[in-house]
Amino acid sequence: MPHGSGQAQKQARIGTPRGIIVPLSEGVRFDERTRQIRGTGRVNSRVRVAVEWSVGEKDARAEGYTVDTSAKGCMVVLPQEVPVGEPVRLLNLINQLSCDATVVWRGHQSRGGWEVGLELGESSTEFWGMDF
Repeated sequence: MPHGSGQAQKQARIGTPRGIIVPLSEGVRFDERTRQIRGTGRVNSRVRVAVEWSVGEKDARAEGYTVDTSAKGCMVVLPQEVPVGEPVRLLNLINQLSCDATVVWRGHQSRGGWEVGLELGESSTEFWGMDF
């Protein structure tokens, strides 16, 4: 068997549906890679918020705070669980503005409450009162 033929066979197999070569992002900083994924910058900030949603025919409300914010969404900590996919109303308790949002992620429960990722219905820097 000639030297290198095993490598050629390995390369041929990788191109099949069973495997794909994905180059590493060496030399690219983590924050530069995630900026492409997220689309906008995030800011670590603690803003008091309320989240309102409907449970059947009843209205529910939980007050908490943000861990980070962006023009497109935020991560909040709430004292109760909100289901992923749930449409909610997000209220900024500092400036009294509100907007529609959707629960896109839910983390684990900790002493502080549930970590919840929200995507804003419309990107807005006015909602947070800061530029990103």
